[in-house]
Amino acid sequence: MVELKNDTALAAMREAGRVVGEALAAVERAAAVGVSLLELDEVARGVLSGAGAVSPFLGYRPSFAPVPFPAVICASVNDAVVHGIPDGYRLRDGDLVSIDCGAVLDGWAGDAAVSFAVGTPRAEDAALIDATRRALEAGIAAAVVGNRTGDIGHAIAAVARRARRGVPEGFGGHGIGRRMHEEPSVPNEGRPGRGYPLKPGLVLAIEPMLTGGGRSDYLTDEDGWTLRTTDGSRAAHFEHTVAITEEGPRILTLP
Repeated sequence: MVELKNDTALAAMREAGRVVGEALAAVERAAAVGVSLLELDEVARGVLSGAGAVSPFLGYRPSFAPVPFPAVICASVNDAVVHGIPDGYRLRDGDLVSIDCGAVLDGWAGDAAVSFAVGTPRAEDAALIDATRRALEAGIAAAVVGNRTGDIGHAIAAVARRARRGVPEGFGGHGIGRRMHEEPSVPNEGRPGRGYPLKPGLVLAIEPMLTGGGRSDYLTDEDGWTLRTTDGSRAAHFEHTVAITEEGPRILTLP
């Protein structure tokens, strides 16, 4: 069932989204050579706790997962595409890091992700990060009343293909509201004019993930969560929670 949100709900989701944006900004500021992924998770925990929010990631266990997720961020490094579990790994100069974070505040959820380089970025990583950010911007620009979810996916994939980047098959965004994952699904590849119609009050988490090697397949680590590129190329991930309004798309997860 798809729930359309009224102005009161959107205002509440903006507050939840603000917490997510602040957590991501704090994690990116803290990410430096020698800092561990567990330490970054602690930074995000502090932001959520300070805002009176809780994590929808912590303890989350979908049907594919062998164990509940043990952290409040997903921390995916280099060839990890998404769902990386924070551990004792200490960041190195040139690492490409993707951080995904969610928050629930007063019963409403927000979800966003960002990718960045630690220390001195590789030129190819900077290009991949830029392409993924532009794919998100294109997807958000397509999130207008009268379009459909397929238009969002088509916009994302068009940027990826022009940049010769891969789009992991079967992954994309989702509806969001009282729960982190709601209907409808939002593909990262799609056909214009197909899919669920975009109406005022619909809120979507739009999240392109692109791989540097151009492939769409992936491998799953033994932990059952972390997805990696099959060719060892690096990956990037950006996400915002976005409301569909008569005035155009409204990003809810800015700091």
